[in-house]
Amino acid sequence: MQTKVLLIYTGGTIGMNRNPATGALEPFDFEHLLSSVPELEQFDTMIDTYQFQPPIDSSDMSPLRWTDLSHCIADHYDQYDGFVVLHGTDTMAYTASALSYMLENLTKPVIFTGSQLPIGQLRTDGKENLITSIEMAAAKDERGRALVPEVGIYFNARLLRGNRTTKQSAEEFNAFESFNYPHLAEAGVNISYHTSRMLKPDWDKPMTPHFRLDNNVIIFSLFPGIREDLIRHIIHTPNLKAIVMRTFGSGNAPQSPWLLNALKEGTRAGKVIVNISQCVQGQVEMSRYGCGYHLQEAGVVSGGDSTVEAAVTKLMFLQSHYDDPDEIRRQMQLSIRGEITTV
Repeated sequence: MQTKVLLIYTGGTIGMNRNPATGALEPFDFEHLLSSVPELEQFDTMIDTYQFQPPIDSSDMSPLRWTDLSHCIADHYDQYDGFVVLHGTDTMAYTASALSYMLENLTKPVIFTGSQLPIGQLRTDGKENLITSIEMAAAKDERGRALVPEVGIYFNARLLRGNRTTKQSAEEFNAFESFNYPHLAEAGVNISYHTSRMLKPDWDKPMTPHFRLDNNVIIFSLFPGIREDLIRHIIHTPNLKAIVMRTFGSGNAPQSPWLLNALKEGTRAGKVIVNISQCVQGQVEMSRYGCGYHLQEAGVVSGGDSTVEAAVTKLMFLQSHYDDPDEIRRQMQLSIRGEITTV
């Protein structure tokens, strides 16, 4: 039976054209994008398309759009063997992380890709990214099961776990990296799939989609000289439920009494404060140094080796399902979609 892939275009550089009057990149019709890749006609895979109307710049991505995307995949889930999502690079890691939580027990590939140059330009990276993403979305093992049963980001010959990925460059074709998790696949002359690194769904159970997110969360970074009044203003913001606090090194923060007291006040008020390192590689170990240990005493929970993108979208997901801050704190330290390393 012929495999079927749904190609979902949300917007982004891959589908843009340069306005001759202003020189700015602007979205153009999806059919023009497809006509720029005649190689798609050589696929044995049937490729259908779905376009967001209007296409959006990835800077305008939002939880509402993530819900739209979750609905789109859920509504078409039984009709297709895999999904490829064309998306702008700036917020792709956020969207891929959010979708990994929203699509529970995913048994089919959802591959995000895009490009650093529009697909109509001569030196574009978009063609290879798109063609290989479709091939990966259609790939099955000898039992007919998807080789990539999870949300991934394909860029520059590498498939990465979506909720482990961060954009690392605005200039180079290798725009993304998963610093704390190995690649799921590499594409050279042949595609090498590392199946031992893939998530293992329950093949006998259906995929369960989720459509609710609670974005009462904020991210802030510590830095030398950070002001007490500003931190207290953030912590006491009405309706704020969670904070992703980007700390130094392996999860360290200044030992200023005012900071620890402010964090304690936040946790006592029911706010979930998650410790994420400002380093792109490595993990938070709050018991390693005294300044990290004090954060534990203040009720701050470790985000382990999570990316910022994975942590903030996970909080949005959990807050929409649980009212108990202690349950959210507990689950933030568990791997629910392969987003953190647990012992």
